Amino acid sequence: MSQIRILVVDDEPFNLDIISEYLEGAGYLLQMAESGEEAWTYLRRGDSRFDLVVLDRMMPGIDGLELLRWLKADRRLADIPVIMQTAAASPEQVREGLAAGAYYYLTKPFEPESLQSIVRAALDDLHQRRALAERLAAQRHALQTLQHGVFAFRTMEEAHGLAALAASICDEPDVVVLGLSELLVNGVEHGNLAICFDEKSRLREAGEWEAEVKRRLALPENQSKYVRLTVASDPLAWVFSIEDEGGGFVWQDFLELAPERAFAPNGRGIALARQLAFDELEYQGNGNCVRATVRKRRH
Repeated sequence: MSQIRILVVDDEPFNLDIISEYLEGAGYLLQMAESGEEAWTYLRRGDSRFDLVVLDRMMPGIDGLELLRWLKADRRLADIPVIMQTAAASPEQVREGLAAGAYYYLTKPFEPESLQSIVRAALDDLHQRRALAERLAAQRHALQTLQHGVFAFRTMEEAHGLAALAASICDEPDVVVLGLSELLVNGVEHGNLAICFDEKSRLREAGEWEAEVKRRLALPENQSKYVRLTVASDPLAWVFSIEDEGGGFVWQDFLELAPERAFAPNGRGIALARQLAFDELEYQGNGNCVRATVRKRRH
């Protein structure tokens, strides 16, 4: 596996030194830029490929928000996750950043553990997206004739694989797969295994999340619990219905990416799925059943 390359952008050399010190020893290859102009030069170079950008919001010249918009408008760069660091984190500023594509936030000053945790979360999400894209490429034509199907699964690995398979029937599978993966994984971890938002945040910060998922899957009370995905086709749309056997959750709190959760290492999946992957997303009852609709293109 190639070394992770991170572009760090801040107009204060002292802040660049601090971030370098905090990430030292993690095996990352760091490229420092002291301005938005310098960062854009690095990003646009054909021989440069970055896995993550840590970006200061307030800079002279090209500020962080403007650079973020340029990055997200470039198809070659748009999938690079961006961590926005800011000294002022009002809800309005966070919403502005979220709208531009910054889904990870750090408030200055920050502790080493906070930086390391959000970096791990952003990279984990990136690796998951890339793995799903690879699966999707192999399964693109597998279900083109499907009219109705029901699938039952219980593990995270099964959720990711099924997301890639089911998304392959859609016109834009690389977009739909991200949303489906979020919903199917939620059915396992938050639904059947009852891992709440705060608990997942703590587990991810401690690097114990995967181990806890495996532990709970092995418990006798969870071994017969399944999440079910129903896929149905009508003349205008594909409809995906996901139902788990958990007690539900307050789903209304997660349809939008609230500013107060922008600084957490998790909790953004449902909002991003609703915003980016589906034409309609509707939770039913206590939240253990969700229906996602993807309209078909007219051919």
